[in-house]
Formats: sequence, structure tokens, C-alpha cells
Amino acid sequence: MTKVKREKTVEEETGGTEKSYEELIAALNPIAQPLASRKLSKKLYKCIKKAVKVKHLRRGVKEVQKFINKGEKGIVVFAGDTLPIDVYCHIPIMCEDGNLPYAYVPSKVDLGLSAGTKRPTCVIMIKPNDEYKAAYDECLEEVMSLPKPV
Repeated sequence: MTKVKREKTVEEETGGTEKSYEELIAALNPIAQPLASRKLSKKLYKCIKKAVKVKHLRRGVKEVQKFINKGEKGIVVFAGDTLPIDVYCHIPIMCEDGNLPYAYVPSKVDLGLSAGTKRPTCVIMIKPNDEYKAAYDECLEEVMSLPKPV
């Protein structure tokens, strides 16, 4: 596959040209705190890709909400550019009540692509598994060290 074709497929998948991290941050909603750094975002995307392979992932507001209520543990990853925020603004509170770590990444398109779907996804829960324990633990440690909103 030539470089031109590869770039074209990325543009088609993301629905346009790829945006830089700074451009994505400019489109964040007001509640997107704590925001993952560029480096942590990449680690979270890689961990999500590994979780998809062993089917240890919850995606979407309804599914994540249901399993938080059931007491399931994992890292919750939100897309920071989701509007209206009413769609998922109650889930961070549920995470804090259940002592679940959570973080925001800048793009719902990138979050959906890392989960193996072409649809943008606004929230994902990564469940722990032995297959990707090292990557999960590294992400968990960094997400836990992020400053929580006041």
C-alpha cells in the first residue's frame, strides 16, 4: 500500500484530515477533567486495542453505566469532545462513588477507532485481564495520579 493510499484511508476513517492534539484540546467540553496527556492518551488507546482482542471492554453510555451499577471494576475513558454533555455527565459521579479511576481523552473518533469500530464512542470501560496486565497497570497508575477536579 502506498503512502498516499494509507493517508487517504486514515482520512476516510476519521471523517476528514487528522487533527493535532492541540486542535483536539480546543474542542473540549467544560467538564473534561482530568484530561489525559498526549502520552497517556496513546497508552490508553493501546490498552483499549488489547482489551478488544480478548473482549474485556464495555463501550457506550448505557453499557458502561449498567456495569458500574453492578460493581464491575476497570478504567473508564471518556471522550472530551462529546456534546451535549448531558449524555454522560452523570457517569463521572458514578465513578467517584464507586472508586473507579477515570480520565478524558480529546477525541471520540479516536476513542471509537481504538475500540475497533468506525463509530465515534463517548465512553469506554477497560476491564483488567492477565493478557495485557502490564499495559493496564501502567495506565491505571497514571490515571490514578491525574489531579481530580474540585
